[in-house]
Parts: sequence; C-alpha cells; structure tokens
Amino acid sequence: MTTAASQPAVSGRHILIIKLGALGDVVLALPLIEQLLRHQQGERVTLLTAPSWRELLSSFQRLDIVTIERRVECNMLRLLHWLLRQQFDAVYDLQGSLRSRIMTLLTQATVRAGPKAALAYTHAASPSGGVVHAFDRFNAVLTAAGVTAAAPGMQLPSGAATRSRVSNWLQQHELTAKQLVLMHAGGSPAWPSKRWPEQHFLELAQALTGQGLTVVWLGSAAERDSNRRLARSVGVDATAAFSLAELVALGEHARFVLSNDSGPMHVLSLADVPVYALFGPTDWQRSHALGQRDHVLCNPVECSPCHLPVCPPQRAHACLAGLAPEVVLARIEANGLLAR
Repeated sequence: MTTAASQPAVSGRHILIIKLGALGDVVLALPLIEQLLRHQQGERVTLLTAPSWRELLSSFQRLDIVTIERRVECNMLRLLHWLLRQQFDAVYDLQGSLRSRIMTLLTQATVRAGPKAALAYTHAASPSGGVVHAFDRFNAVLTAAGVTAAAPGMQLPSGAATRSRVSNWLQQHELTAKQLVLMHAGGSPAWPSKRWPEQHFLELAQALTGQGLTVVWLGSAAERDSNRRLARSVGVDATAAFSLAELVALGEHARFVLSNDSGPMHVLSLADVPVYALFGPTDWQRSHALGQRDHVLCNPVECSPCHLPVCPPQRAHACLAGLAPEVVLARIEANGLLAR
C-alpha cells in the first residue's frame, strides 16, 4: 500500500473515491473523478486505486493517490487500519464490489455513496431499467449524493516528456503521423472469446498497407508472440513499447485505431482519434468507449451477447469470426478515413 503527498485543503473535510480497476473501468471513471474534484473544491480528495493506474491518474493535480494491490489479501489489515485512521467525511464507491463495500462501510463516513442499495451506503443509485452503460451506472452514484452528473468523455493531455518519448520512437521507426493505424489484436487471457481472429486482423492490415498506411501492433508482454507473428507479415511490432500515458500520446498521431474490446480500447479513446471496437460476446451498449459509439463493430447473431469468456465449440465463434475483414474495411472507408 503506497500513498502520495497530499495537497493542502482549505476545509477540514476529507473525501475518498474508490476505483480499483480494471483498466477500462478506470478510464470510464476519469470524467467522474474530474467532476468530484470540481464539486469538492477546497477539500482534500483521496483516490484509492491499484498501482498500475497511478500514471494514468496523476494528471489530476488536486488528487491524492493511495494504491493497493487488488488481489493481495495480506494488505487488508493495514488498509482497514488506514481507512479508520483517515476519518473520511464522504466516500464515493465507484467500484461496487463486495470488497469496496466493506471498505466503504468501515470508513464510518457520514456520506457513503454506491451503485446499488446496500448496508454499506447511505446514498445509493436508483435502479435503472434496460441496458445501462457502465459510465451511466456509476454517474448515478454522484447524483445519488447530490453531485451534478459528469459529462461523458474527456481527453487526457500528454505532458511534454511523454510526447517527446513518443515522437522519438516514431522517428526511430521512420513512421509518419496520421499515416498510422494502431491495432490491438490481443486482450485478457481470461476472455479469449473477445478476440477477433488473428487471420482477420492480418487480412485487414494487409489491405490497409495497400492503401499507403502503416499498421502498428500494440499490446502487453503477454501478447508478444501473436504480435510478432502478425508483424512478420505486415506492420510494426510495438509490444510493451509504451506506458498508458504514452499510448494516449501515440493515439494523437494515428489516423484511427482498431481494437478488440479491451483496456487499450478505452485508453486510446482519451486521444482525439476514432477508435473502432470489435464486440462479440459482451454487450457494446454497456461498455463501449466513451465518445466512440459510432465506431462500434459487431456481427448481430442470435447468441450475442453471451457473456461467455470461452465460446462453446458448436457456436464456432460466430459473433466475431463472422465479422469479415472486408466488412470492417468498408465501414472505415465509408467514414472517409482512407481517402487522404
């Protein structure tokens, strides 16, 4: 468990925001955090999150960041002691898990707001009918506690050092801004059903290369093997080459992005760039990147969304395998992103 130095507060009130992960959900929460900072002017605001997201959240100047590993139970006693010692006046639980509810309750704060009715909360979001996007579900936490709802979407400004590192990488690889297409062909190992077939990515990348564009393959170290296979045929392998902040800065140089439903899909939405997102087993209406609704790509089959991490063999991954590369290419072309 680590902490950041706090900013001096004008009043004695101390506010806690809980958002532990995952990456895409943290990105969706950024406008909510910004709105809470605006609402709590002059008060000390602390965010409890995971260490991996510190860099992405450090652009908020007034935010104290405290990190704890999401799955390390040995830190729990230390965390609970810290929660009690802080004497928070208000808590906004933007996680909504059993663990975060326990944390919220133990703060004994006067105001404890969460996404659904529970013993832990004094203020709970009202149930909504129908399909509700994750951003709207947690925005309701704010309004339940009397905070004006946040506007969806935001751009994350890149620092000079971050922009410089990305520019140097582009120069080293002799890549031209706005001639780049960023592709994320990977995703969570726990959700192989979210992945568009590798061969589909390859065929589309070859078609785009024929249009004079350069494909850059993005991903974590866990996706190195697949990115190497793809880059041997076409494009540039940028596996694990960028931090999250640098990924946003790289997005500012791209013509557009194509990604599976993943954390990087959400991160790249923070740049001023179209992000085409491939959805199959999950419901795009609940989790598309903010500001990118018009760039969702899906193949409407009867079994989608199934919310299954692994597609049953008899279904042959129809939702994504059935989404042909030429269909995706036609959509991109119709949006005027090829004729430049």
